[in-house]
Amino acid sequence: MSASATLIPAAGGKSFTGFTKLCKGLAVILFLAHILVQLFPSAAGYLALIPARTIPFAWNLVTAGYIEQTIPGVIVSIVGLLLFGKVLEPLWGAKELLKFIFIVNLSTSACVFVTTIILYYITQEESYLYTPLSGFYGVLSGLLLGIKQILPDQELNLLVLKISAKWMPSIVAFLSVAVSFILKESMAYLPTILFGIYVSWIYLRYFQKRLEVGLRGDPSDEFSFSSFFPGFLRPILDPIASIFHKLFCGRSARSEGTGHALDGSQFPGSGSIEANRRRERGQRALEQRLAEKLAAVRSAEVTAPPPQQQQQLENDASDKV
Repeated sequence: MSASATLIPAAGGKSFTGFTKLCKGLAVILFLAHILVQLFPSAAGYLALIPARTIPFAWNLVTAGYIEQTIPGVIVSIVGLLLFGKVLEPLWGAKELLKFIFIVNLSTSACVFVTTIILYYITQEESYLYTPLSGFYGVLSGLLLGIKQILPDQELNLLVLKISAKWMPSIVAFLSVAVSFILKESMAYLPTILFGIYVSWIYLRYFQKRLEVGLRGDPSDEFSFSSFFPGFLRPILDPIASIFHKLFCGRSARSEGTGHALDGSQFPGSGSIEANRRRERGQRALEQRLAEKLAAVRSAEVTAPPPQQQQQLENDASDKV
């Protein structure tokens, strides 16, 4: 069986083992923050993102991402963090993963803050200013985007469905928008999820350091903005995306994202080469993990004698007696 057959092992495999220290530490923070808000509800007024109070309480741009106000929310956040982090940290390293989580969390909160202020000035609804906003969903969406980048063709087992990892961020965004029309209370989570996906893509596309090639970002076509949408929409989206690309990230793309070396020479097809290298690293990490599990199973089989041999030993012992 190929190591890329599934990202999440089937039941009986060790899906919930092998978590990294960083992710376990962040999971403890999420749990303790949830307990704190439950025991002292007034703490949400200082730790969650309340746009009317953000100017004096600027730290809530950071703390809001770690405050889960509901039990299902903290469960989903902890499980998602542990599972996604177990895949990404061996490939990125603990330092880069922590940096990614901090940047995505802060950027997402800042975008949500600006959006609520704009909505208030448009609608004059004070609820936009005083509703506590919090949750780890922006970072979870970003981690899912990291898996899309590294293992785009990896199949995720979701109940009875098998879906490629490259489509998971798009599916999450679509479902979030659809559910927000049905359940009005879920509307508060929509900006966090959408901005989490977008700012994660901006960081991974243009700014993440790639030491193996001495460049920043990921210029490959497999990670372009139009890759989040079905193929028939890409001819329409590519011209629009190129406009925003030149407006916001043109300088970064010209100097680093187009496959230029430090001396100014160009690597032909560097985007595709880097995409292949990412997939190879992901494949090697999964194969190593599978090999370790197979070695553990074989060592257990060698330690315990076969049932027939064990029965024969028992019979011999009884005959001697």
